[in-house]
Amino acid sequence: MKSLTRFQLSTMMFLEFFIWGGWFVTLGTFLPQNLEATGAQTAMAFSTQSWGAIVAPFIIGLIADRFFNAERILGVLHLIGALLLYMMFQAEDFSNFYPYVLGYMIIYMPTLALVNSISFYQMSDPSKQFSSIRVFGTIGWIISGLIISLVFAWDSAEGRAEGMLRYTFLMAAIASAMLGLFSFSLPKTPPSSKGEKVSISDILGLEAIGLLKGKNFLIFFISSILISIPLAFYYQNANPFLSEIGMEDPTAKMSIGQVSEALFLLLIPYFFKKFGFKITILAGMLAWTVRYLLFAYGDTGELAFMLIIGIALHGICYDFFFVSGQIYTDSKAGPKIKSAAQGLITLATYGVGMLIGFWVAGQVSDMYLNADGSHNWEQIWIFPAAFAFVVLILFAIFFKDEKIAKKDIEI
Repeated sequence: MKSLTRFQLSTMMFLEFFIWGGWFVTLGTFLPQNLEATGAQTAMAFSTQSWGAIVAPFIIGLIADRFFNAERILGVLHLIGALLLYMMFQAEDFSNFYPYVLGYMIIYMPTLALVNSISFYQMSDPSKQFSSIRVFGTIGWIISGLIISLVFAWDSAEGRAEGMLRYTFLMAAIASAMLGLFSFSLPKTPPSSKGEKVSISDILGLEAIGLLKGKNFLIFFISSILISIPLAFYYQNANPFLSEIGMEDPTAKMSIGQVSEALFLLLIPYFFKKFGFKITILAGMLAWTVRYLLFAYGDTGELAFMLIIGIALHGICYDFFFVSGQIYTDSKAGPKIKSAAQGLITLATYGVGMLIGFWVAGQVSDMYLNADGSHNWEQIWIFPAAFAFVVLILFAIFFKDEKIAKKDIEI
């Protein structure tokens, strides 16, 4: 790969995830404090991610794969996204804010697939080259959190009181405009299925449903949906929780989770080889339970280390279940349905599972809302901890371990 191409792809990944991390992490803190949103309304806002994941295959399948170059679609979507983020920055109440965040996530979620497609098209050996490009996305997410906390202090107690978190949307809008314009300079990535007939079955990945006939894959599929429910609690509640209990620089500290994610990604092949797929998945599930128990009983005083460990467990929580699950899915699908199978799992997790999870998280948050506007966080975190543990037990009982071929675990 040419040095210029590597620089272009790395910059693209950096901006792609800088944009997402730049406003999504603090959304749960911003909405109640600035727009007086309830837990249920906050859940509605977070659920737009799931609606975007459900709609994304239609945009990719109907447009990107058949009519236009991927880099051009990426540019147009991010320019539109910049406008929508600016409108979110200006919104004064939740009823005005919601249509913009819904529209934004419907056009943003497809860009996650587009940046991957653009990268893969330029690579001679994606299994060896992609991780070194994708890591810049993680760096972008981390940098956005550091800027929010350490440069502008928008998430400090004073910043939150003055409504400064609103500026996260302006920062993301500027970055989105930059990526939108930059995208037109990216290497050309022509449509992969130009001229081919398209069906709803192809778009939704329904041809991969045959994999569910296998008991093991069915158990894994159901577990993927269920474990996405506690995942939604982290995305929706972690930043408001840390902010409310008085942790300094909460958004910057949450970036520890992304550092952990990058490190544990490198350990997946070792765990697969040493312990097998089932134990690796179970370790990921157990980490969710442990993380939420640490959140439930930690504090910002002598037990602050429990909160930091809980954040740092993100690498095990996410990589050991979701990334391992993607590898397992790839190993079970034949060459013809690999993309369809990945689409099916994405629809199950980021679509159905997290859609349910955000709703449940909103209901639980409202249930344990105190009269003074604070929350009973101990009870809120115990719910996903117990839920994840039940999923772990069911998976341990019903899933039979399988060996994964070495070629399928290259990261």
